[in-house]
Amino acid sequence: MMTQPGNEPLVIGIDSSTTACKAIAWDKRGRAVAEGRATYVLLQPEPSWHEQNAEDWWAGACKALRECVSQVDAQQIEAICITHQRESFVPVDREGRPLRNAILWSDERSRVQVAELEEHFGRDALHRLTGKPPSMTQSLPKIVWLLEQEPDTVLRAHKLCDVHAFLVHRLTGQFRTGLPNADPMGLVDLINRRWAGDLIEALGLRLDQFCDLYEPGAQIGRVTAEAARSTGLPTGLPVIAGAGDGHCAGLGANATTPGRAYLNLGTAVVSGVISADYPCDRAFRTLIAPVPGYYFAEHVLRGGVFTIGWFVERFASDLRNTWLPLSPEELLEAAAAKLSPGAGGLMLVPYWNNVMNPYWDPAASGIVIGWTGAHGREHLYRAILEGIAYEQRLVGDAMMTAVGQRFSEYITMGGGSRSKLWCQIMADVTGVPVLRSTSTEATCLGAGILAATAVGWYADVQTAAEAMTATAERFTPQPETQARYDQLYREVYQPLFPTVQPLVDRLTALTQA
Repeated sequence: MMTQPGNEPLVIGIDSSTTACKAIAWDKRGRAVAEGRATYVLLQPEPSWHEQNAEDWWAGACKALRECVSQVDAQQIEAICITHQRESFVPVDREGRPLRNAILWSDERSRVQVAELEEHFGRDALHRLTGKPPSMTQSLPKIVWLLEQEPDTVLRAHKLCDVHAFLVHRLTGQFRTGLPNADPMGLVDLINRRWAGDLIEALGLRLDQFCDLYEPGAQIGRVTAEAARSTGLPTGLPVIAGAGDGHCAGLGANATTPGRAYLNLGTAVVSGVISADYPCDRAFRTLIAPVPGYYFAEHVLRGGVFTIGWFVERFASDLRNTWLPLSPEELLEAAAAKLSPGAGGLMLVPYWNNVMNPYWDPAASGIVIGWTGAHGREHLYRAILEGIAYEQRLVGDAMMTAVGQRFSEYITMGGGSRSKLWCQIMADVTGVPVLRSTSTEATCLGAGILAATAVGWYADVQTAAEAMTATAERFTPQPETQARYDQLYREVYQPLFPTVQPLVDRLTALTQA
């Protein structure tokens, strides 16, 4: 809910996501007092390719900022910070003009290049260096694809910019970015917190093709007069180094102390926990945290709310035509809530968009077992919710062991967190209490927290996050239900993918021959 603007100082967080740009002005208590939004289109030149015109990122930011700033006195704004869709990147010339469409994090053209990187550099070696084994989510294999398919574009590129770097250049004229903005690309030496120069040069790239790196929360420039005219921002406004959207969601959930994990139930399910040491394990990927000097151990399931949307679109779109004032998801949830744990004997592995951690298998696919004639749509809907919760336990247990922390709670946000059924299933399956964040824009709030710290509102990021965030409803594991899920998880879910996937691979090979 929007708070009426007063005369208090404000900071702006920009979230340049996959589908839209949001600009929100925050006060010292983390209350949104003004906002603006703009959408942009996704381009698909080929079925598995995802691209955008990077100029749309800037046009969207300008529109969202003008709308936001128009609702307040611009002189109240003390700083601005950007969060963004991670791994998406664009090659630009010396003036910052795109040389081609940006390639997005969700693009899947680079399966061959993932295998090439593993063969040439070694999966484990790249994992230790960058915190992540090669995957189609990263920029790294897509940059290799460009080197192979469009070499002139890469050779002519003055910089290869993440979304944050692209927008920072438009705002300030400087090619600069934050460490947590760049590290998801897969080209940052995480231990030494700098570009992995040897890797970059071994690929045939130049180190000077990458932007200068700054710790999160550092001032990296000021808004130019030209950018001020385009956005409505004051000339000279400090621009603060930000972090990727998943990083900032964790910050906006106040996951800034050991044991307090974030859980973003969005298009992808993203969860993680902070660590003072550099953890490296196949169960998760490691990121530079938005808290200076720290790391995040993070899990990403690419098929989160996406899988629910797929199910509704393909099998329940008729529910949009009922006379009831409820969405298909609400109708399905009401029916699924009447079922007992276990979805009537259905078990689902939610790898609709392949799998990153813990298997790092670009060929993985979803699995459903246990079908009988008694099952209906509500059973599969509940199986999706349970399957994603089982997956959260799989990686969550491994993450706790690797970082030496026991999770005391998951702070959840994102569209899926509105589902009481899903939050309770998540608590019962994982055995970890789930608390719902009060902010519906935790990602954008995370950027606001970095800006608030940079201008001196608070002594450090942890203090700012404590002051500017809050939680509401708590979902506590129910012992009897937890015991039921524990048996299903250990005896069925845990061994399911390693056992069945080789048969699925064979099926795919035979049907595509």
